[in-house]
Amino acid sequence: MIVGQRVRLRALEESDLERCYRWINDPEVTEHLTARFPISTHDERKWLLQASSGDGDRSFAIETAEGEHIGNIGLHRIHYLDRNAELGILIGEKDRWNQGYGTEAILTLLKFAFEEMNLHRVYLRVDADNPRAIRCYEKCGFVKEGTLRDATYRRGRYKDQYIMSVLAHEFRAAASGR
Repeated sequence: MIVGQRVRLRALEESDLERCYRWINDPEVTEHLTARFPISTHDERKWLLQASSGDGDRSFAIETAEGEHIGNIGLHRIHYLDRNAELGILIGEKDRWNQGYGTEAILTLLKFAFEEMNLHRVYLRVDADNPRAIRCYEKCGFVKEGTLRDATYRRGRYKDQYIMSVLAHEFRAAASGR
């Protein structure tokens, strides 16, 4: 397990399937994710079984200190030569939104990414109309690098996305001040 102050990140287990299936099929939870279509239990099970074992992708369950599985987080498109990866996160339990669990899970994963995996850069894409997520990412040290204009299409309109990243030395400098 990867342990933070209020969360721990662990491998996803088949026993997590029901929650993951419920979350990925909840339009409110997936509003700002790339998931667009209903996912079958079969496809969600396939994803779950591969999520923690691929070289290019590593996904983890986010648990509270009390052991409640509240979401998932991962590093995707891991590129070991360039030492970078894309971060993705989902807090599926809506009663846990706005309580700092996402921020803590990201900080915990970034510490692992930079100190254990020797990554240099972690980046993400975020919808420009998602201020809650942008604030969270900024608290974790991410900075806006640029705008992908009309990058996604939702509810009959195109939306911009921002590319944000944090570098290992920036994260370490910020962590020393926390």
